[in-house]
Amino acid sequence: MKAPKDRQVVLLLAVNGMFVLAGALSGTFLNIYFWKSRQDYLMIAWFTMAQQIALGLTFWIAGKWVKEGNKMNALRLGIAVSGLFYLFILGTGQNAVHYIWPLGLLLGTSLGLFWLAFNVVYFEVTDAGNRDWFNGWVGLLGSMIGILGPWVSGWLITLLHGEKGYRLIFTMSMVIFGCTVLLSFFLKKREVSGQYDWIEGIKRLKEVDGTWRFAMGGLVMQGIREGVFSFLIFLLVYSATSQEAKVGQFMLITSAVSLVSYWAAGKWFKPAYRSYGMLVGAIIMLLVILPLLWKVNYTTLLILGVGTSLFIPLYMLPAISVSFDLMGTNRNNAEKRVELVVVREISLMVGRIAGLLIFIGVLSFRQDPLTVTLLLLVLGMSPIGTWVFMRKIMKSRQPAA
Repeated sequence: MKAPKDRQVVLLLAVNGMFVLAGALSGTFLNIYFWKSRQDYLMIAWFTMAQQIALGLTFWIAGKWVKEGNKMNALRLGIAVSGLFYLFILGTGQNAVHYIWPLGLLLGTSLGLFWLAFNVVYFEVTDAGNRDWFNGWVGLLGSMIGILGPWVSGWLITLLHGEKGYRLIFTMSMVIFGCTVLLSFFLKKREVSGQYDWIEGIKRLKEVDGTWRFAMGGLVMQGIREGVFSFLIFLLVYSATSQEAKVGQFMLITSAVSLVSYWAAGKWFKPAYRSYGMLVGAIIMLLVILPLLWKVNYTTLLILGVGTSLFIPLYMLPAISVSFDLMGTNRNNAEKRVELVVVREISLMVGRIAGLLIFIGVLSFRQDPLTVTLLLLVLGMSPIGTWVFMRKIMKSRQPAA
């Protein structure tokens, strides 16, 4: 497909790619860096908790800025704060574990600012004629970065024997964030669009037909798994191998499988099969955890990673589509796109925090391998809950505005 004539679309794609690259280089190994200073699951969980609290609050508070003010400045500030985060990591070094809460809040704020502004600008700079082109390149670049970025980082950390390698990848991320800020100044200022509604989420919960209640409930269930799995799997791989290179290899393999499975799902997975596909995907994502009951090693973790990568599109694509389809069902929803993006993210945040609280509560008493595995199984059931909430919405066709 030919590239669009609008240079702004290409620039936004480049900004997205650079932001994702900077995060991929360091993000996978950030929790492992903390873990090497202090082997404490609860510390990593609290760091993730701080991120989620800041992420949700930033989406909600910055929504007014993005809708009524200069959304491009929100985008730039998010990128700049990400670079500042890695500057603090470099400055504190191994003592960073003593600043888990402020660092988590800082990272969550940066991600909230960037992704809220990016999602809104994406809707504004693309249209029916170039949106497929844009989405295709976002997916391709994201997949390639996800495959190569962590692998390169793991190789560099191993080559430079630990601390020097970590400082190198953190510095690389900081520099890329700085370059991304500069590139973002070539993006034009966007027009404002109406007044921001602070309580849109409460209004949606009170709607008579309950459609958004079910959608939000499904998003909460989706978040329960994400909150813990987002960091725990990589920690388990490192604990089982004690090699950053193995973590990079794990990411390379699972991301490559994910690239193929998402491509196949995009080609053959039709909207009519969303409900059945989500249920099948959710069940298989749970079943691939079972080998960890036998033994937690690189092989069983790879079974979990590859199995999840193969079948997560069946679950994730319908889960994403439901909320975004609802945003486009009528003119009012389209005009409330900022608020509804916020509602979606806060619903996910509530689920992630709930999952983290369960994880923290249980591991405050026991941290043996069997307990961790059983927790993975319990939290891994939440995608089935997503299907329970969303199945009726998926079976009814949502008209496009």
